[in-house]
Amino acid sequence: MNAETTIKKCCERAVAALYGNTTMPELQVSKTRKEFAGDYTLVTFPLLKMSRKSPEATAQEIGQWIVANCPETVSDFNVIKGFLNLTLNPAFWLGCLGSLMQTPNYGFVCDSGRTVMVEYSSPNTNKPLHLGHIRNNLLGYSVSKILEANGHNVMKVNLVNDRGIHICKSMLAWLRFGNGETPESSGMKGDHLVGKYYVEFDKAYKAEIKELVAGGMDEESAKREAPIMKEAQAMLRKWEAKDPEVYALWEKMNGWVYKGFDETYRAMGVSFDKVYYESNTYLLGKELVQKGLDAGIFFRKEDNSVWADLTGDGLDQKLLLRGDGTSVYMTQDLGTAVQRHDEYHFGDMIYVVGNEQNYHFQVLKLILRKLGYEWADNIFHLSYGMVELPEGKMKSREGTVVDADDLIAEMAATARAVAQEAGKVDDLTEEEQAEISRIVGLGALKYFILKVDPKKTMLFDPKESIDFNGNTGPFIQYTYARIRSLQRRAEAQGIAAATTAGDFDAGRLPEPKEIELIKHLTEFGGVVAQAGADFSPAVVAAYAYDLAKEFNQYYHDYPILKEGVAEADRKFRLTLASQVALTLNKAMGLLGIEMPERM
Repeated sequence: MNAETTIKKCCERAVAALYGNTTMPELQVSKTRKEFAGDYTLVTFPLLKMSRKSPEATAQEIGQWIVANCPETVSDFNVIKGFLNLTLNPAFWLGCLGSLMQTPNYGFVCDSGRTVMVEYSSPNTNKPLHLGHIRNNLLGYSVSKILEANGHNVMKVNLVNDRGIHICKSMLAWLRFGNGETPESSGMKGDHLVGKYYVEFDKAYKAEIKELVAGGMDEESAKREAPIMKEAQAMLRKWEAKDPEVYALWEKMNGWVYKGFDETYRAMGVSFDKVYYESNTYLLGKELVQKGLDAGIFFRKEDNSVWADLTGDGLDQKLLLRGDGTSVYMTQDLGTAVQRHDEYHFGDMIYVVGNEQNYHFQVLKLILRKLGYEWADNIFHLSYGMVELPEGKMKSREGTVVDADDLIAEMAATARAVAQEAGKVDDLTEEEQAEISRIVGLGALKYFILKVDPKKTMLFDPKESIDFNGNTGPFIQYTYARIRSLQRRAEAQGIAAATTAGDFDAGRLPEPKEIELIKHLTEFGGVVAQAGADFSPAVVAAYAYDLAKEFNQYYHDYPILKEGVAEADRKFRLTLASQVALTLNKAMGLLGIEMPERM
């Protein structure tokens, strides 16, 4: 089924027959460039020592041997300098289509025997999820799906940052300004309510700094001495000491947030196999720091804080415990990593975290190695770029973020407005319109974010993402829905697609545009493998778009159910269209995108 592998074997046979195979180099076979005739190209330059001939003569000789000895696979060839361009036999492509029809799970590997853990989301419990979290969640969920398709046993995990100074800020502001407000009394989602008080803390903090500076204090001292900040720090110490009153408030407000998060995750279409909480793992981290201190791996400063000296490794000194004994992010990340490995003995641990944390994960791996954990080498930081808006960066403390819940609802509303304007949903019920709008709106959002290489910073434009033309989710979804409509009409007319290659007319070979589609279909397995190796949903997104675009061009030129189309052509084209729909559905499923039956 894999054309490239088949061609490479033909080339290997030719080289062995012509020149002997004792010192055969790795053959370089790739898709032929569009400006040249042919399907696959062999680069002959590495073979010149064996052939002792010019590049052109070597390519000519190999091409002649292949056409003579592999006629069922290769029908023709041409030579451009040292490049041998091979054209595959249409009957070979017909066989590929037949193989695809018999392999519904094509592209997916059964079992690699490797356990991979993927951490994504990792929200703070002091604010609701926003656009940056959306990229994180969509990326983590899609990478997990892609790794599953590559045969790995994948554990999708979330580490909730439910402790620390940030949550104390929201708690303190609620005590000061909340007047007992709850999600029920306010009608707000719990995560939004707690986020509101995080912003209120920042306002009060800035006001106190301004007042202190006006009284003659320098700004840096004012930031340290502001009473509300000192009170938040004192609250954190009380929390770590399990003060009953502080702990009860913490549990209540976090409970509000968890309920809100769960609603957002459901709307986003992401899930987790296990959720970890920093409040449970930071103590294990403290134990690891103490062990490292006892072993002389870490050191204590005069203010009682504990540090790792990484200057000998080209880094700097890293704080692990503050002087008052409270932990930092690194402390709990150490504890969480060890706990996870003890529980699941993962082969790889992938952290989906923004690129501003590149240094953090470099340090995490290094400290774990110093503590004797060899599996630290299997930690991978999937570092992604930030999401920016036309207006610039978002700031949680100032309340200038794009809220995830609002954005998801806005995308569905926009999808509905666009579809109504185009008259695409006039014959649907209210429920059907709402469901299709949800699927298309969310698909537009997911595809727009996931089609960008994870490493790149991206600019999010909601209007551009919902366009039904061009490289968008709705364009691919519409292509799928178009084929499903075609299949329903064919069924109503009593026309069935082929189920095996034997159902085709024996003399009916695929035409050039059909061969291009079959070629695309056979490449899906390689795309899934490449996306898994690169941890990049963008590879799958690009493939889905190219396949949808290729099909639409084909369908424009080759009608299927129109009157006058020969029965053999109709059956073949309907079968090919059905395989395209199946593959588009699988590809978009790896991006976490649902496909509508009608649009």
